[in-house]
Amino acid sequence: MASPTRPRSGLLRHPDFLKLWTAETVSVFGTQVTLLALPLVAATILQVSPFEFALLGTIEFLPFILLSLPAGVWVDRLRRRPILIVGDLGRAISLISIPLAYSVGALTIWQLYVVAFVNGCLTVFFDVAYQSYLPSIVDRDQLVEGNSRLEISRSASQLAGPGLSGVLIGFLTAPFAIVVDAISYVLSALFVFGIRRAEPPIEPHDETTGPRPSMRSEIATGLRYVTGHRWLRSIAASTGTSNFFTNVFMAILILYLVRDHGFTPQSLGFAFSIGSVGVLAAALTTSRLTARLGVGRMLVLTAIGFSVSALPVAAAPEAALFAAVAATTFIGGFCSVAWNINQVSLRQAITPPRMQGKMNATMRFIVWGTIPLGQIVGGALATVIGLQPTIWVGAVGGLIAFLPVALSPVREIVTMPAPVDDSEASSGGSTAQPAASGG
Repeated sequence: MASPTRPRSGLLRHPDFLKLWTAETVSVFGTQVTLLALPLVAATILQVSPFEFALLGTIEFLPFILLSLPAGVWVDRLRRRPILIVGDLGRAISLISIPLAYSVGALTIWQLYVVAFVNGCLTVFFDVAYQSYLPSIVDRDQLVEGNSRLEISRSASQLAGPGLSGVLIGFLTAPFAIVVDAISYVLSALFVFGIRRAEPPIEPHDETTGPRPSMRSEIATGLRYVTGHRWLRSIAASTGTSNFFTNVFMAILILYLVRDHGFTPQSLGFAFSIGSVGVLAAALTTSRLTARLGVGRMLVLTAIGFSVSALPVAAAPEAALFAAVAATTFIGGFCSVAWNINQVSLRQAITPPRMQGKMNATMRFIVWGTIPLGQIVGGALATVIGLQPTIWVGAVGGLIAFLPVALSPVREIVTMPAPVDDSEASSGGSTAQPAASGG
């Protein structure tokens, strides 16, 4: 284990982590441009119908449902750094096709669908490989610090990115602003290419043990590993439950605020901006709070926080609703980011290299799979029982989200534990357990 006297700025002197962090920072700020520009191209330039516009978002999300589990298998079979580089360069090529087609008058909504789907597919592989790659760059006891610093970039991009993107789109127009995101992906690939720390070698399949397991059997191994792991299954249950009820609530929140309470776009944006400070605050403080309180306590406390975060909006009287929206956004943002930093770091710490891809893909499949379900239920409930009762359903239902992690052995973890033996984790998956927590 690394010396406890390591300076807090340790990763700031880590050249390979700095390259990874720079790649992430450039990329996430560039992505904010496309998040705003792509729908603007569809709405203002192509003048698509509401159905065609909604379909664009569906197609962007579809690869996360279809490809997450297979992507985990491939990430465990291949080196992660080349996957990151190919993912960046592939997305740059895909995006640059939009301004090129627009410049010759050939841009259609079908091209946007293809770009959205291709980028979604590449992002699935990139994200699974990215989460699986960090443990090969930094030491186990640096994972919380590393994920915190990466989260600072993501949080800053969410705070500053939309405003900067709006200015850029106003200056360049939406199709040509997308070039900025394409360039950001190229720069990200160059920084990742410059990382020199070698990944652990991919062990070749031993033919004497029989043929290589099929894709289906390896997906099943990942599912068994997560659902059979006493820590991972409770984290997945809490995250999935929270995502479901949060999206019941969020699916109709803006409609509720605008239609029933007369919020203007300006007041909405101001309330959300105030609350979003919680996201950046969590990114800046989670590493120190975790060191002081311990991993398990931080997970339980932040789970309680995001479980109650919707109550201010549900219970607020008319006069206090603006403050309640800001409070809900702040509490939910702070607790969700702090939770994610710690639970992702814990997953990375306890999972052997050969299982990282399958574990990350399985967790993402489980916890993201509840998001569209919550959105559908929220919309359906609002149609049947009304907007405010649906807000209450999301807020009250979310109160149970903290229970799986609070009632599990996760609460006893103090420091990041060592992973189980690699062969043990990959042999069956269902009985793999982490070593005892430190401290």
